[in-house]
Amino acid sequence: MTGGGSRKRVIGVLLLVGLLAGCSGQGKIERGEVPLEDYTAEQIFGRAEFELDRKRPERAAFFFSEIERLYPYSDWAKRALIMQAYSYHQDKDYENSRAAAQRYIDFYPTDDDASYAQYLLALSYYDQIDEVGRDQGLTFQALQALRTVIERYPDSEYARSAILKFDLAFDHLAAKEMEIGRYYLRRDHFAAAINRFRAVVEDFQTTSHTAEALHRLVEAYLSLGLTDEAQTAGAILGHNFRSTDWYEDSYRLLTGKGLEMKARGDNWLSKVYRQMIKGQWL
Repeated sequence: MTGGGSRKRVIGVLLLVGLLAGCSGQGKIERGEVPLEDYTAEQIFGRAEFELDRKRPERAAFFFSEIERLYPYSDWAKRALIMQAYSYHQDKDYENSRAAAQRYIDFYPTDDDASYAQYLLALSYYDQIDEVGRDQGLTFQALQALRTVIERYPDSEYARSAILKFDLAFDHLAAKEMEIGRYYLRRDHFAAAINRFRAVVEDFQTTSHTAEALHRLVEAYLSLGLTDEAQTAGAILGHNFRSTDWYEDSYRLLTGKGLEMKARGDNWLSKVYRQMIKGQWL
């Protein structure tokens, strides 16, 4: 009995060593090795972790996916699925990472790792927001997915990170509006520029771009001869952003034309000013 047990242990070690040696894209070990079907889920999982340690996430994702295929109803399959999503994300294969994370959420919605799966899904959008000029559809999708993490898993370890990333993504959208607004302003398309800067003041007022948006409104309205609106935008700057360079720039523009930084007239900026004075920002 002892000899037989020793032989089994030796065979098991040799199988695992063979598994760690390498694999082909067809789900088998290199020529002369044993098919994956002959290994246990635990052994394949070990190989996948080995690939992650070697900084080869694409190969790791392959092995984790094979566990899901070969042992679909096992606890190893559940563990492999979340690791598959992680491996794809490490490989910057965001579409497959998203798909694996969504499957985990669908199959195991009450599991402890469901919050992490939702966080990975959000990251698969967020990590592609790398420059203002890109399609902002990704930013909206990131915001929606991050909001889900925040609202569905408020006590999870990922909620705080999701809140931070949500604020950054929100700021990113405001930056896009500012970029387009500046483009129109440079070309003297003042009405189009005003629409963009107004969106920042009304819809993205908690971002870092509000002060500049108000200053650009001063510039645009002065160019159109709409002094009431220009002065009111300056008044809001003076009330909320007096310490900024944008306030100083607007102050020089307005006073240079003999105008005050004072709310005047009955326009959309006057409403913003009144609400702000009462402590009720939009």
